[in-house]
Amino acid sequence: MNEHGYWKAANMNHRGPLKIPSSKGMEHDVISNLPGHIMDKILSKLPIREAVRTSILSRKWRYKWITLPELVFDNHCTLVSSQDQIVIKNKLVSIIDHVLLLHIGPIHRFKLSHRDLLAVSDIDRWVLYLSRSMFKELILEIWKGQRYKLPSSLYSMQHLVHLELFNCFLNPPSTFSGFRCLKSLDLQHITMDQEGFENMIASCPQLERLTLMNFDGFSLLKVNAPKLQFFDTGGIFEDVLFLNTEKLAIASIGLYVNVVSDGYPINGSYTSNLARFCSSLPHVERLEVQNYFLKYLAIGNISGRIPSLCPDLCYLSIRINFIDSDENLAALNLLRSCPNLQELELLARPEDQGDITAVAIFFEEANQWDGRLTFLRHIKVSGISSAAQELDFINFLLSVTPSLERMTVKPASLDRGWELVKELLRFRRASVQAEVVFLDP
Repeated sequence: MNEHGYWKAANMNHRGPLKIPSSKGMEHDVISNLPGHIMDKILSKLPIREAVRTSILSRKWRYKWITLPELVFDNHCTLVSSQDQIVIKNKLVSIIDHVLLLHIGPIHRFKLSHRDLLAVSDIDRWVLYLSRSMFKELILEIWKGQRYKLPSSLYSMQHLVHLELFNCFLNPPSTFSGFRCLKSLDLQHITMDQEGFENMIASCPQLERLTLMNFDGFSLLKVNAPKLQFFDTGGIFEDVLFLNTEKLAIASIGLYVNVVSDGYPINGSYTSNLARFCSSLPHVERLEVQNYFLKYLAIGNISGRIPSLCPDLCYLSIRINFIDSDENLAALNLLRSCPNLQELELLARPEDQGDITAVAIFFEEANQWDGRLTFLRHIKVSGISSAAQELDFINFLLSVTPSLERMTVKPASLDRGWELVKELLRFRRASVQAEVVFLDP
């Protein structure tokens, strides 16, 4: 049956399934007599296109698919040989309209993620339809064309638990009171103004997970979320401010552009960004400092110990320019604030700029450090070029890790590879059981 045929057959009456005779007369119809929960499980694993096709199996299956609580419309829901965007759009719109027209019962999850779908006005109708039910999960991924402006009806979905938007324009109305039940928010390639972003985050009191990637329209990441446990962001911003985030346990932050430090922090005070950052995440367990974010943390007064500790931090990943003295000091102070760190990853970010003479300040302070990373057992260093500053940092780590079990070193290239191996073997180790492994790039 071709595609047009089975979508049409889903709404047709017929005389039931053909009965296949067996040697015992009539074979037992196993498929039709499956328990209801098993049928639901099978349908939940099928693409919507295949789920509709089950209507031809038997009378019991004929209308079973129309009660599906989860609807996913992606590239698997239709097969269109034409490359014409209008043909693809019309076919997909027809399918979605058809499914929603026949659907009976609650819809808990709706996902629209067709790679060839542009932002069309039909989405407004579907969102309005969904907003009238006890809807829990919405995923809209517009892969082509301009940002899709979300309709006002979306902001009335008070039962949403998960919201995921890709390539959308958000403009909450003045009457928007937040998503009171929302626990997970994923925003990627979105446009939104500063006030709208701050109000949305602050108006989601149950928010536990926040993903924010490639955004524009606002430059201050002000996150006020008392129940937030997971935060992942990457983009261009000027400052990040955490309020009431004592429960945040996993954080990954990437700043996509370099920052210029004049010796003054962006936040307007002489307190370092690093000190302010650590004080706002007292119970973080896993932290990834990506791209140029360490450069941001290094702004301000970073000499000496920072007052706040991260006693729960057990995993730390840092992308660092080893010939930047401020970044080295920031990394050192960050390590000082993690007395219970167990795993460390350092990824070199090579740059032409760097104050090589000022790097001596770092090692002067490192030599005065009388502490130990007592619980650090695993270290990964990658992307290095065998520069003296990189080797000195590795030497320092080996000298303050009495429980170290394994350090892996992976250079950016094999140039000077043998010299790097000889240097690594020469370094003294605080741990008698430490294994240093050289990996080919």
